[in-house]
Amino acid sequence: MRETSARLLALLSLLQTRRDWSGADLAERLQITPRTVRRDIDRLRSLGYPVDGTVGVGGGYRLGAGAEMPPLLLTDDEVIAVALGLQSGASASVTGTAESSIGALTKLRQVMPSRLRHRLDALQIDVVQSRPVQSSVDASVLTALATVCQNHERLRFDYRTHGGDTMRREVEPYRLVRSGLRWYLVGWDLAREDWRSFRVDRLDPKVPTGPRFTPRALPEGGAAEFVSRGIDRAFSAARGRVVLHVPFERIEDRVDPQWGTLARLDDERCEVSVTADTYPSMARWLAAFDVDFTVCGPQELIDACEVESRRLDRVAARYARARDEHRTRQDP
Repeated sequence: MRETSARLLALLSLLQTRRDWSGADLAERLQITPRTVRRDIDRLRSLGYPVDGTVGVGGGYRLGAGAEMPPLLLTDDEVIAVALGLQSGASASVTGTAESSIGALTKLRQVMPSRLRHRLDALQIDVVQSRPVQSSVDASVLTALATVCQNHERLRFDYRTHGGDTMRREVEPYRLVRSGLRWYLVGWDLAREDWRSFRVDRLDPKVPTGPRFTPRALPEGGAAEFVSRGIDRAFSAARGRVVLHVPFERIEDRVDPQWGTLARLDDERCEVSVTADTYPSMARWLAAFDVDFTVCGPQELIDACEVESRRLDRVAARYARARDEHRTRQDP
C-alpha cells in the first residue's frame, strides 16, 4: 500500500508539471508498465482528480479542472514562494484579499514539513504600515473585469476623469494590465471608435453586461505595450530645457534617465532636457537640486517657475514669522 501511495503521488506530480503525457512516457518515467499507469490513473480519478484521457495515435493523459480544488504537489521552493506571497498579503494595489490570504497561509503552514516551516520562519518580515494606496482596486472588480474580457462581453461603466468629472463609457474589454501599483483596462471605445486604456480604480462597472462581440486584433505590440505608450505620453506631456550651474560630475548621479537627459556644457555648467506630466511639477522638481539654474524654455516652464517662486516666498515668510514669534516669546 505504501509503495502504491508513493507511486500515485509521483504520478500526480508528473501530471502537474506539463499539460499532456502519453501513457508510454509516464510508464518510462515511473518505471512501471502501461497497464499499471492505467490502473493508477483510475485510482486518481476515484480520489477526485479530474484526469482526462484520449485514445489513439497522439493520445494520452491530462490533468483537467474539476468541481473542487484537489491537493497540489509543490516543490520546496514553490511552497516557500507561495507562502511568502500569501504572507505579504498580496499586492497593495488590490484590496479585499487579506482575510483569504491569511486563511490560505494558515492551511499551508499546517501541512508544511518542519524543514520548510523553519525556512519560512527565518523569512519573517516586519511591515511598516503606510498610507493606503490611492489607486488600489477591489479584487471583486478585477474578477468582474477579467470575466467580461474572457467572455467577450461589452461593458458599461462610470469613469472618473483626472479632473474629477464622471462620464458613462461603453467598451469592448480586452485585457487587464498592471503597471506598478496601478491596474488598467484596455478596450475598444465604441463612442470614440478607437483603443483606450482606463484606470481600474476610477471605473465603476455596471450590470448587466452588454452583448457578446467579435474580438478585434489588439494594437501593435499588445495590450501591455499600448498601456506603456500611454503612460509615457502622460509623463512626457511637458518638456523643457534647463541649464544647471554646477559641474556635470556633481549632478550626473542625481538625474534619473526617466526624468531627463543630462549634457555637459563646460567645466561649470550642464544642461538637462526634462520631461514631466505638467510644467508645475517640473518647476518643483528643479528645486530638489538646490543649485542655481537658468530656464531655456519653453515659456510654460518659465511661467511655472514664476508661480513656484511666489509659493516659496510665502513658505519662507511663514518660517520667518515662526522664528520671530519664538524669539519674541523668549525675550524677557
